[in-house]
Amino acid sequence: MTVLLGTAELQQLLTPQASFRALRQGFVSALHAQASPQRVRQSLPSSPGGIAVLLPGLLTGIPAYTVKVNAKFPDASPAITGIVCLHDLTNGRLLALLDSAFVTAWRTGLSAALATDLLSSAGTHTVGIIGAGSQADMTLRGLTQLRTLKRVVIHDVDGGRAHRMAELWQQAGLECQVVGSAREVARDCDSIVTATWSRRPLLRLPDLRPGSHITSLGADEPGKAELDAQLLQHARVIVDDLDLAMTSGALGTAGLQRGDAAALLGQIIDGTVPARTDAEQVTVYTPVGLPWQDLALSWAAYQAALHHGVGVDFQFHPHSKGEGSV
Repeated sequence: MTVLLGTAELQQLLTPQASFRALRQGFVSALHAQASPQRVRQSLPSSPGGIAVLLPGLLTGIPAYTVKVNAKFPDASPAITGIVCLHDLTNGRLLALLDSAFVTAWRTGLSAALATDLLSSAGTHTVGIIGAGSQADMTLRGLTQLRTLKRVVIHDVDGGRAHRMAELWQQAGLECQVVGSAREVARDCDSIVTATWSRRPLLRLPDLRPGSHITSLGADEPGKAELDAQLLQHARVIVDDLDLAMTSGALGTAGLQRGDAAALLGQIIDGTVPARTDAEQVTVYTPVGLPWQDLALSWAAYQAALHHGVGVDFQFHPHSKGEGSV
C-alpha cells in the first residue's frame, strides 16, 4: 500500500524537534556521500521565472529514496507546488506520496534555522527578515525552538505581507518592527534571513555591522542573487554543497570560485570546522537545498504515519502480476 500524506497529515506527524534531529544527522552523513546531489530543471514558458525541478534523493542509513517533482511560480500562492514520491530502496515500491510544498518549506526553513543558530553570535536575540514569505516564517519558527528570540525586524517589497507577518509574530510574543528597506534591516540586526526571488543584490558589505550573519535562501537557482560579490568575497561563506553552489547557487552567480567557500554546513555541525574564527567576522550561509533533505523529512513522516496510523492508504496496482517494460 502507498500512504498519501497531505498538509493536514504532515502537520500532525512532523515536529521541529524530530525534523532537526533528522537534518543534523543528514548533513553529517552527506559529508561521506559517494554521489553528488542532482537537480534537473526546466524553465516554464507560461510563467515568468517559473521552473519545474526534478530532485532524486539518497542518504546513507535510510532504506528508501525520494523523487521530488517541484514547480516554482513566483507570482502564485503558494509559490511552490508538487509532490514527493518515497520509494523502497530495495525494490522501488512506492511507499508514500507527500505534499511537496509542505516538505520543501519545512526542510528549507528548519535547515536555515539550524545554520542561523550555529553561525550567529550566541548573544543575538534579534533577527532580521528580508522577504516575509513561508520560508522565512518557517526559519523563524525553527529559530524559536533553538534560541530565545525577543525581536524581529521585517522588510518585504509587499508592505502588507510584512505587516501580516509582524502581526502573527507579535501574537506569539515577539516584538516586531516593519522597515522600508533591506539596508534598514541590516543596520539594525546582527542576524539576518533573506528569502526572496531577487535577481540583483539586496545587501552589500557596507550595509552590514561587524560580526553579522546572513542566511541567504533566495540564491538557489542560476541568476538569483541576494548578496553582492564583494560581500561574499569578504565573508566566511558556508554552503550546503560545493558543486551546486557553483552551478546553481550564489558562488557561481557571483562569479566566485569553490575556494571562496570556507566550509560545508555538515562540517560545522560535526565540529570539524569552526563556525567563525573572529568575533567581528561576517558569516554567510547560502544553500541551494539538497534532495536528501526531502528524503530525511519524508522518511521521518512516513515512519510516524505507520506508527500512528495516519494517512490514506492507496493501492495503485491491486491485481498486477509480473513486470512491464520501462
